[in-house]
Order: sequence, then structure tokens, then C-alpha cells
Amino acid sequence: MRLLKITVLCMIALGLVFSSAFAMKHTPEERGKALFNDPKAFGGQKACSSCHPDGKGMDKAAAKSEWTTPAGKTKTLEEAINLCIVNANKGKALEAKSEQMKDMVAYIKSLGKKEAPKKPKMGGY
Repeated sequence: MRLLKITVLCMIALGLVFSSAFAMKHTPEERGKALFNDPKAFGGQKACSSCHPDGKGMDKAAAKSEWTTPAGKTKTLEEAINLCIVNANKGKALEAKSEQMKDMVAYIKSLGKKEAPKKPKMGGY
């Protein structure tokens, strides 16, 4: 019986060590991207990426002071995210200070950091 307890405790300890090491390897942007592409993330019907493939239309979201969604205007990015989750996705709104919301905001803000493709130089006289 004692050996069983020790084995179970060791397995729990190893599980905690590996799960925390795994969680530390993922940035908020990566976790946000996973949520953005997961149709079941918020208990809804579709992923954010079904309306915004590859973040289309969201590349300037971080620089805005007001966001316009099909459901109306908002003053914060968190409100805009929740409007989309509730109205377009038919899911459950996130708490504004939750880790999932922070991850979503980090991912959306990262979309504005992508470098635009360079245009080829045209030859001329």
C-alpha cells in the first residue's frame, strides 16, 4: 500500500513538472492563436478564423481606440472580442481579465507586427 502511495505521488509530481514546463514554452500569442482557430474554444459554433482567416482585417486592431463590429462599436479590444464571441460565434463571453482574454488580445495585437511583403523594385531610367 505504501509503495502504491509513493508511486501515485511521484506520478502527480512528474505530471505537474511536465505540464508547467509545457505551458511555459507557449507564449500568450501562441495560446491566443490556438484559441482564435479553435471552433470549440468558447462554447460556440465556429472559430474566429472562419470570419478572419489568418487574422484578416485585424492587423490594425492594436492601434485603434475604438472598434467597430457587426454588433456595434466598442471602446476596448476586450469588448470587441466578446461581441464577436457572443454574437458571431454564439459562444460564452470571456472575463475581461482572464488568461484566455489576455491570450486573445496578445494574439490580435501581434497581427499588427507582421511585416508587409516587400514589393519588387521596378527597373527604370
